[in-house]
Amino acid sequence: MDEILAPLQDAFEGQIDFHGQRLAEILSTALLVIFGAISFVVGYIYKDIHLTLWIGLGGTLFTGFVVIPAWPWYNRNPEKWLASGGNLKGGSGTGPRVMVDGVKVH
Repeated sequence: MDEILAPLQDAFEGQIDFHGQRLAEILSTALLVIFGAISFVVGYIYKDIHLTLWIGLGGTLFTGFVVIPAWPWYNRNPEKWLASGGNLKGGSGTGPRVMVDGVKVH
């Protein structure tokens, strides 16, 4: 069952990619600033607050559409995680051990 669900989960949720998160943060900031400036200038020229708010709302929705979904360009550098203890080295259960106060723990 995991063989079927894992690709679907990756497609809908994406993997952790810190470079992709940085790109999404930069894009969201840049797009919101650009749309905010455009809406302010257009509203100032036409002296219409409703037009300013509609352009700002449209820019915010567009930014959300670009940033929120797990697009493939946000998942170019997924993090490589260690397998769980039972799956390491053929399932022997000899996973990496950590020393805590002189005692090895799983």
